[in-house]
Amino acid sequence: MTARHLITGLCVTAALGTSLSAQTASAILKKGGSPNVHALSNLPLGGFFYVGGIEIEQEMSRPYVYVPLWRDKAGFVVINVADPAKPKIIYTWQIENAAQHVMGRGETGKYFKSHGRYYYIKSTVFGPAGPDSDLGAVIFDVTGLPDASKVKEVARVRSPEVPDGFISVFPYKHSDGRALLFGAVRTGKAGVAPHARIYDLDKLVAGAGEAALIGKVPVPDLNLKEVRSAYHDIYVAYDPATKQDKLYGGGTGGFHVYDVTHPETPAFLFTIPGLGGIVNRGHTIIASPDARYAVTQIEVQHSPLQLYDMKPVLDGNTKNVGRPVGAWTADWRDLSHNHEVRWPLVFAAAYEDGMQAIDVSDPANPKTIGWYYTCECAHETGWGGETQLHGNSVFNGAMELDVRNADGLIVVSDINTGFWALRMDGFTGWKGTPNISSVQDWDHGPVR
Repeated sequence: MTARHLITGLCVTAALGTSLSAQTASAILKKGGSPNVHALSNLPLGGFFYVGGIEIEQEMSRPYVYVPLWRDKAGFVVINVADPAKPKIIYTWQIENAAQHVMGRGETGKYFKSHGRYYYIKSTVFGPAGPDSDLGAVIFDVTGLPDASKVKEVARVRSPEVPDGFISVFPYKHSDGRALLFGAVRTGKAGVAPHARIYDLDKLVAGAGEAALIGKVPVPDLNLKEVRSAYHDIYVAYDPATKQDKLYGGGTGGFHVYDVTHPETPAFLFTIPGLGGIVNRGHTIIASPDARYAVTQIEVQHSPLQLYDMKPVLDGNTKNVGRPVGAWTADWRDLSHNHEVRWPLVFAAAYEDGMQAIDVSDPANPKTIGWYYTCECAHETGWGGETQLHGNSVFNGAMELDVRNADGLIVVSDINTGFWALRMDGFTGWKGTPNISSVQDWDHGPVR
């Protein structure tokens, strides 16, 4: 090739590269997935930005999936996945006068079991300019499913200290035998220290209301000024080595770890700064079953999912968790929103990048082992704010996911395309111990 031909070729390649780069950022959609991940079904749920988190019951005899709905449809649906290839909506609940409520969100809903009955608790976020801004969650008795007529609302969780609800909820079977609710306060009331709230679930179901509150988990004093926001996601698990119930909370100041063995008096243990201190916030944190590693993300574009080794702090050799030992991202231009840990696998709901499965058996070298693109959306065409839903952000696509341990069924809620049921070759279930994952043993609690 002559120099003239080479230069011409380089110029043409550069022009094509610029054109393709622009297309990649806007027109070229990510579709399908890796050969080992199979889509069983997709069920649209109302269109763009109507879908929140997702929860699947763990017992095969109760094939029910719960998906919160947002905005003027604020509520939730129950989907029967007895045949995951043919999902059916069997129940829908919507808060009264939904269109009058401001924002109408609350990202999560979780099920729990107590005294032989099954319940679903839906977190709520309603702005102060409309009704129910002090409402954190609504609890339903869902024991009678699949008979929709037997689903009954049993309680509403309200507090004057909750000006716009719980962004997320985490029900937990405590080692002392109680079923507890941890509610992440989205925005603290002026004059009230930011915190998460701990309730006795049986007392809430019995109608005790605010009298069921047994404790508060504060955001630790990190010299933060004018703090109003507290926690975003909360994870609670039993540490078999120390025989402690531990709370891991992502929020203002990073990721905070508390001993909640005595939930009336939570004891602060340590903080992992969000993104190594670069960004002063945390979003989601889940610990490995042995409580050694923390899998975290901060929900900021271009930020990776990060893994921290907490052993030096747990052993008392230092007071500070150092730099992450590993990091992972599906696409550096995007980010993950939420994840579930089934050690040594992590399943991430990665917005534009859909469901991503990561092997973290070597925490320093996370490896992608499967994926499925549920969004089918152009890059940076996501949420634009409360007054302009369609914008140029990457907040679009897979919002949350859950895994049924018994058979490995993966369910995903997608802001853009609704409900998905997926299977991954070779993953036929997870045999780990309940209460040291997001799954609880509601009948027995942690094994001491």
